[in-house]
Amino acid sequence: MIDGAIAELGPLVGVRAACAATGRAQASHYRRHRQSPPPRRPVRQRRAQPRALRQSERDTVRALLVPNYRWVENVSVTAVEIFGGYFLAVIAGIGIALLFSWFRTLEMLAMPLLVSLNIIPKVALGPLIIVWFSYGIKPNMMMAFAICFFPIVLTTARGLREVEPDLLDLVRTLKGSRWQIFTKIQLPGALPYIFAGMKVAAILAVAGAIVGEFLGSDRGLGYLMLQVQVTLDTAAMFMAVILITLIGMVLYGMVLGLERLLVVRDARIQ
Repeated sequence: MIDGAIAELGPLVGVRAACAATGRAQASHYRRHRQSPPPRRPVRQRRAQPRALRQSERDTVRALLVPNYRWVENVSVTAVEIFGGYFLAVIAGIGIALLFSWFRTLEMLAMPLLVSLNIIPKVALGPLIIVWFSYGIKPNMMMAFAICFFPIVLTTARGLREVEPDLLDLVRTLKGSRWQIFTKIQLPGALPYIFAGMKVAAILAVAGAIVGEFLGSDRGLGYLMLQVQVTLDTAAMFMAVILITLIGMVLYGMVLGLERLLVVRDARIQ
């Protein structure tokens, strides 16, 4: 009977042993996955910036003490180019606008040409100016002149046309000359427009001179910026930008002071 009972219980024992083995395998698999740490994310290392890109205010000021940069000479050259080109544009612009007010046919013929020339990018004219005037101060001065000439002509011509026609007819009946009409009537009435164009041109003159130095020059702050760019001397580059800004502010301040001296407050164009 014992043998028969064992024979009957044999399959049940086998099933229980298989279930126990399966349970132990599942528990082992659970513990192994539970105890394994989660995958780590790769840590991004921050790149240290080069020393040339981390300049302080002291480094920028110390750049003025470097004798190889010849700050005084370069500032003087850039200032001459900016002021020379600007004043040349003011004189030529007012003169041509005066001719336009005297001869309307000349204005109708020349104004489209001036507009077409002003549309041409000044950077494209740079190589031609260098070929015509060689290297030096003159081509950069001409570049500044080419950029700030058109706003002065445009605003001055409009200002000269804003004079009341009845007043002009009165002066003509009194046999006033063209020069008298210009100095006594047209110029005082056109001063707000003239200074509006001069303020715009003062900003453009700085850009014109620096673009000229970038294209071809052996002196000036723009030329110096190209030289220190090779060595990544950002302190000297910042100082050159600061000095260029100061030159432009001096020119713009001179124009503002002259406007306040010659134009009444209510007539100024803001």
